[in-house]
Amino acid sequence: MAGKIRILIADDSVFFRSALVKGFSKEIDFEVVGEAFDPYDARDKILDFEPDIMTLDIEMPYMNGIEFLKVLLPQWPIPVIVVSSAAHYAAEALRAGAQDFMAKPKNSSPESLAAFTSELSRRIRLLAKGRHTKYLDIPRPVAAPPPSFGGYRFNGIIALGASTGGTQSTAKILKALPGDLPGMVIVQHMPPDFTRMYAENLDKDCALKIKEARDGDLVEKGVVLIAPGGTLQMEVVKRGAQFAIKCYAGEKVSGHCPSVDVLFHSMAKNLGRNALGIILTGMGADGAAGLLAMRKAGAHTLGQDEKSCIVYGMPREAYEMGAVARQAPLNDMASLILNYCRDLRT
Repeated sequence: MAGKIRILIADDSVFFRSALVKGFSKEIDFEVVGEAFDPYDARDKILDFEPDIMTLDIEMPYMNGIEFLKVLLPQWPIPVIVVSSAAHYAAEALRAGAQDFMAKPKNSSPESLAAFTSELSRRIRLLAKGRHTKYLDIPRPVAAPPPSFGGYRFNGIIALGASTGGTQSTAKILKALPGDLPGMVIVQHMPPDFTRMYAENLDKDCALKIKEARDGDLVEKGVVLIAPGGTLQMEVVKRGAQFAIKCYAGEKVSGHCPSVDVLFHSMAKNLGRNALGIILTGMGADGAAGLLAMRKAGAHTLGQDEKSCIVYGMPREAYEMGAVARQAPLNDMASLILNYCRDLRT
C-alpha cells in the first residue's frame, strides 16, 4: 500500500485495546486511527476516521459484534477481523460478513500477547492488499436453489480448496447449488473446532447436506464433507465400489494441516478424470500442485479469478503453473459446476 494501514480497534476491554495499540505501534506500516468501546462508538469513529480495517470484539455493551456486523456491512463494507474469546461465535461472525476470526490468547503474558499481535498484524496486511474493491462483494441473501436440476452425466466427486476469504466464497457457492449434486469434499483452512461450527451453520442455509468430515465417511450424492480444521489431513480413498474419507494425523503439507494439496493429490490418484477440482481465494500456494496433478490425470479444473479473490495467491499459483483449465469470477462458479455436472461442458 502507498500509505499506512489505518486501523480501528473496537473492544470494550481497556486492557486488550491497550495491548493491541502497543503491539501495532511496533509495525511501521500501521496507524491506529481510533479505539471504540462499544458498537455505537465504533460506528461514529468509522464515519469520522474512515479506517482501512477494523478489529472487532463480539461481547460488547448495547449490541454484540455479530449484530453490529449485520447492521454495519451493508452500509459500510469495511474489512473486519473479529477478535474474541467467544470462539463458539466464529462461524456466525464469518457468516455475518467478517473476513477473518482470531481467538484471543488464553493468558495475558507478554509472550502470548506478542505472538498474538504478530499473527494479527500478518492477517491485517493480508486483508489490506485487497482493500479497495475486493471487499465490496459481500454475500447477500440468495434465493433457495431448486431441489434438483437432474440429468447429471458427471458421477464423480467435486473437490474444492480455499483459504483466506474462502469461508464466504465457499458459502456463496454452496448456497446456490441443489441438494442432489454429486458428492463434494472441501479443505478450507480454519482453526480446530471452527469447521464443525461452520459446517453446521451452512447446513441450515443450504439444500445440500453439509458436515465436518470424519474418518470413514462415504462420499455420497447431495453431501458436502469439510475437512476438520487444524489437526488432520484428509484424503479421498477407494473403498470397494465407493469412495470414502480418510482422516489421519500428519505433518503439514504446503504449510497446512489439512492441506488442499493432500486432498487434490488423492483425487488425482484415486479418481482421475472422474473429478472436478476448484481452487478459491487464499494466501500462498497450497492446492496448486495438487490441482495440476488432477488436471494431468484428466480432471476438469476451475480457479477463481483475481478480481473476485480476497487474496489472489493460491489461484494465481495454480493458474501460472497450468493447473487451471478455466478461470472465472466467484459469481459464476455455481453455474459452472452445474453445467459441468449436467453435460460435461464449461
